[in-house]
Amino acid sequence: MTADRPTITSRWSRLLAAIALVLLPAMLVAPPATASTDEPPCEPDDETACIAVLVLNADNDRISDVAITVAGAGFTTDLTTTADGPATVTAPEVGKYTVTIDPATLPGDQQLPEGAETELTVTAQTGGTARAAFRVGPGAEAPAAPSGGESSDGAPADDGTADDGEGVGAAPEGDASERDLTFAQVWQQIGSGLRFGLLLALASIGLNLVFGTTGLSNFAHGEQFALGAAVGYITINQMGMSIWLGGLLTLAVCAATGLAQDSAIWRPLRKRNVPVMQLMIVSIGLSITLQYVIQLMIGGGSERILSRNPQPLTIAGITLSTASWLSMVVALVCVLGIAVFLTRTRIGRATRAVSDNPALASATGIDPDKIIRIVWIMATGFAALAGLMWGVSFGSFNWQLGVQLLLLMFAAVTLGGLGTALGAFVGSLLIGQVVELSNLFIPSDLRYASALVILILVLLFRPQGILGRRERIG
Repeated sequence: MTADRPTITSRWSRLLAAIALVLLPAMLVAPPATASTDEPPCEPDDETACIAVLVLNADNDRISDVAITVAGAGFTTDLTTTADGPATVTAPEVGKYTVTIDPATLPGDQQLPEGAETELTVTAQTGGTARAAFRVGPGAEAPAAPSGGESSDGAPADDGTADDGEGVGAAPEGDASERDLTFAQVWQQIGSGLRFGLLLALASIGLNLVFGTTGLSNFAHGEQFALGAAVGYITINQMGMSIWLGGLLTLAVCAATGLAQDSAIWRPLRKRNVPVMQLMIVSIGLSITLQYVIQLMIGGGSERILSRNPQPLTIAGITLSTASWLSMVVALVCVLGIAVFLTRTRIGRATRAVSDNPALASATGIDPDKIIRIVWIMATGFAALAGLMWGVSFGSFNWQLGVQLLLLMFAAVTLGGLGTALGAFVGSLLIGQVVELSNLFIPSDLRYASALVILILVLLFRPQGILGRRERIG
């Protein structure tokens, strides 16, 4: 019996080897498992971010059996499209992902149009689905820019990518002549205008305080606004801080930049009695420098401060995101706090005295340099807070945010009255309403221009602004 054991063992070894040889070709040609067939569709929630991919022809019919690769954040997976719905995958973490289509797997009569990209970039956010859509076949055109999303019938509104949940309370897009005007739309736009105006007011008040105490129209103030959003993005989104801790750190950092600017630039120039015109040129140079510093900090694309999608909240028939309502409350409290500071506190009264007559204020024992330094710290701090809440309320921002809103800030302070803090508040609320309500009558691309037209008309009849004082010249 002992002599038979090697023979039995060798027989079993030969049998297993034969089975392995038979199964080896099948193992080599077996298709990889894909999320679209082996996994249930991804369902976004407060802790889950999803990515969906569609391949469609010119008639919005889905093309199946197309190989897709989703990669990003150290994660890579292969999908295969189906005719039943989008191919979805759960993103392991929020952030940007690259969606790549394999043209070799497309049907012979459904190829990518000339010039079309084989890769799209999407941003996965918790609570939403980032969609990437590829157009193929005769009649399909390469998208000019990634935009759009999936409509209720499952077809994308446009080629490209979109994040669900953005644009809560956003302005209506497209040609105003193609929309029916209703009271609900007007009321919604009034609410959006109030949000726009309050955040603009918080930023504009600092600009007006600087002008009132120094006579300088600071062209770098818009970059202080964008810097608040950029630092908030780094602390909250990238470093993972809570919005309260990240917000406080953002305010501290940006207020410190105001102190540094006054110490290193503006106070030495004041000591040399540099004319205001030259100071304005310096501020333009500082604005350009800060623009590219912010671009180096966050990159050239659009970013989001909060990783999760906004949650809509309806109050009095106006639907905005919950973050927007909270931002409006914070902005209103801060504006009222500034009013109390200027009228009820010793430093506030000294600030008004320096604004009215620096020489007389100095003769009464007030140190104008100390007051101006406090004003610079306040101006940059409130601009940063406004920029932070703007990024939270409107969903996304980019490094050019300050340039885009600087003219509106100047319009607000000029409309309300240069050098008056309350004037900046009133002017900002008016600008906010004009900008948002104009979307009901003109294309949304022209909404900022409408505010500047109103500014010109007001200045033609009241050059000092609504609350400004008439001054005699000559």
